[in-house]
Amino acid sequence: MINKKFFSENIKTLIYALLIAIFIRSIFVQPFYIPSSSMEPNLLVGDRLFVTKYTYGYSKHSFPFSPPIFRGRIFFSSPRHGDVVVFKTPSDNRTDYIKRLIGLPGDKIQFIDGDVYLNDNQILKTISSKNEDLFCGNKKISVKTFEEKLPNGKTYKASYSNSFSFINSDKFIIPEDHYFFLGDNRDCSKDSRFLSEVGYVHKDNLVGKAQFLFFSSDKKRGSMFEFWKWPKIIRFDRFFKKIK
Repeated sequence: MINKKFFSENIKTLIYALLIAIFIRSIFVQPFYIPSSSMEPNLLVGDRLFVTKYTYGYSKHSFPFSPPIFRGRIFFSSPRHGDVVVFKTPSDNRTDYIKRLIGLPGDKIQFIDGDVYLNDNQILKTISSKNEDLFCGNKKISVKTFEEKLPNGKTYKASYSNSFSFINSDKFIIPEDHYFFLGDNRDCSKDSRFLSEVGYVHKDNLVGKAQFLFFSSDKKRGSMFEFWKWPKIIRFDRFFKKIK
């Protein structure tokens, strides 16, 4: 005979655990998985990372399924140039993207001869690697990788294709309460350059700031169920790596 008290207590425990998990995920940190190569060489497909929800305050997108429990953003703190940010795409307000923040409200962004200009000043870049292969989907592309430095001192690596780099553009003027994002794998990224697909991102669409990796695996080398391949599949050198 089933002990009803034992059954009900276990159900309560599971419900409490679920509520605590949702609370932590909504208020403090949330794990994310990197599914694409748009942020190579800094973030690789198979990276798992933690995103802090409290860094920029809270909107409905801070919570699972984006419930309309309040409007706007509360406890807002502005992101900074160079932050790696998870946000909901403006096109559907549902899909999570992760990109680097290049433009704040009022900034002007333009590509001229393959270089990025922020407020009419070229973003400084120093060559890091002239011939490097990065993934773009399932294909490899040949790139030059640079260390870029923003006016606030933030540095990171960004890669440009040797054959089809995004050369020139009109000037993007960032509207009030909006942000401009780029992928670090510049020629393999859907980002704010493409206004019909991503475009300018409203501050309410910000989910959180990417802080550090906690796990990484290379699915191209095999399945995690093949435990005998773990030394080749798991990228141990990326564990607990701070995201620059």
